[in-house]
Amino acid sequence: MDNTPHDIKDSEKQLMKFFTPSFLAFALFIMGGMMFKSMTPSVCGTILPDDSIFVLTGDARRIPFAMRQMRKYPDADLYIIGAGAQGSFEMAKKVTVESDSKSTYQNAIAIRSIAQTTGLDRIVIITTEDHMNRAQYLIRHELPDVEVVPCPVRLTDMPATKRLERWTTEYIKYIVTMFGIKEG
Repeated sequence: MDNTPHDIKDSEKQLMKFFTPSFLAFALFIMGGMMFKSMTPSVCGTILPDDSIFVLTGDARRIPFAMRQMRKYPDADLYIIGAGAQGSFEMAKKVTVESDSKSTYQNAIAIRSIAQTTGLDRIVIITTEDHMNRAQYLIRHELPDVEVVPCPVRLTDMPATKRLERWTTEYIKYIVTMFGIKEG
């Protein structure tokens, strides 16, 4: 087949049929999701001995992970933020439990209140890895002058399909948050 101008135009038309707006939107969504996951911290940032550690509740892995961190940093202050804050927290020098906030945005508002009241300029955030980007975004929006150190809890012992579902849900919530919808 020689590439006459007529053949090239037919090829271009077929290619344009393939790249429909919905296909392009889907491709952008998938590429954005891959970027979203790759932007997520995979290891805990440096925790200083006297840091203030904020644990966002909502997943059963978060508080036990925080308690393991407290063994390493017994002088750190521990803040359990959000509905579902239950259990024994005697490993920490100082524990504050805030159980009124029911969403990540409300968590960010509660953290802002605590940070401003206590004069914090650096905080450590513990949440699951799939939730970290959105949590950091909301907290940094509320506390632009405070250093936020991420400490993600890995999603282990979970089927791949469940992890994919959680990552996709958090990615969609992140996109919605970027458009200014913080609750919901």
